[in-house]
Amino acid sequence: MGYAEWIAQPQVRRTALVAAVALAAVGLAYWYAGRGTPVTVAAVTRGTAAEIVYATGAVEPVRWSKVTPLIKGRIVERCRCEGKDVKKGDVLARLDDKEAQATLNELKAREGFARREVERQTELIARNVTTTQAHERALSELRSIQALITAQTERLENYKLVAPMDGVVLREDGEVGEIVDSLNVLYRIGLPRPLQVVAEVNEEDIPRVRLGMKVLLRTDAFPNQPLSGTVNEITPAGDPIAKTYRVKMALPDDTPLRVGMSVEANIIAREKDNVLLVPTTAISDGHAFVVDGWRAYRRKVEVGIRGTRMTEIVSGLQPGEIVVGAVPAGLADRARVSVTATVGAK
Repeated sequence: MGYAEWIAQPQVRRTALVAAVALAAVGLAYWYAGRGTPVTVAAVTRGTAAEIVYATGAVEPVRWSKVTPLIKGRIVERCRCEGKDVKKGDVLARLDDKEAQATLNELKAREGFARREVERQTELIARNVTTTQAHERALSELRSIQALITAQTERLENYKLVAPMDGVVLREDGEVGEIVDSLNVLYRIGLPRPLQVVAEVNEEDIPRVRLGMKVLLRTDAFPNQPLSGTVNEITPAGDPIAKTYRVKMALPDDTPLRVGMSVEANIIAREKDNVLLVPTTAISDGHAFVVDGWRAYRRKVEVGIRGTRMTEIVSGLQPGEIVVGAVPAGLADRARVSVTATVGAK
């Protein structure tokens, strides 16, 4: 059959095409099987295993306070003292108190009238031209107004926002003309040292956290700088909604962290030195795959401390052995493998 005849017959073309595809698939499968399953490997090494409790939190002063208005009002004056030292009782801001002041003035006017009425009743009773009851009513009215004046005078103090402690104004919010109420935190005042991290720990992890535990901290502000702290307070009552417990971690005086920075905290719950380590991803269903030549042999192992990156091997492996670093799904015992990369255990 000539080429022209072959090209003119669709059935022949289809049969030839299917055969070619089948041959290519067989060839690819043979090549892949001969090459082996691609894997990364890692050496079994010795090092320190750490059981970590993870938490997130923020840096705060150990001693600090929030300042909020006691009443709703419009800001008419603010100190603009962010970053400055203040003393307890210093006025930080004022709210518009014109209406409250007018009420006080009215009460004082009523007090003057009531006082004169008491004096008049006193003169009349001395001349026996009035009754004792009338005199007592006038005196009672005067005392009532004086009590209202005292309450209104104290109420006027609520229009001032004062520093509750000696310290530094860490943050100042709100502008003149803005309407604020007790939900608005206008000032944060505290001492710049010492600092602490206040973090939230999941309730399933909190039983492993103890006072005095070392904490390794990480923040994007200092990505390559080692940061540490110490657990110094654990809140006895947790949050049943968020299912977390608040943990406070003391920071050293020379910490570069600043108030308000967010941090990731790794609380070292347990630590063991000079133990066998493999990547955590090398353990699958209590087994590891040891690479010998071009094959991976499934071996049962006993693990100890399991970390997010490295896991302690109690038995089943020896130092220097090579294992599959990340076990691919479906990898069988004695499977042929092809090493694509070596992961160094640190």
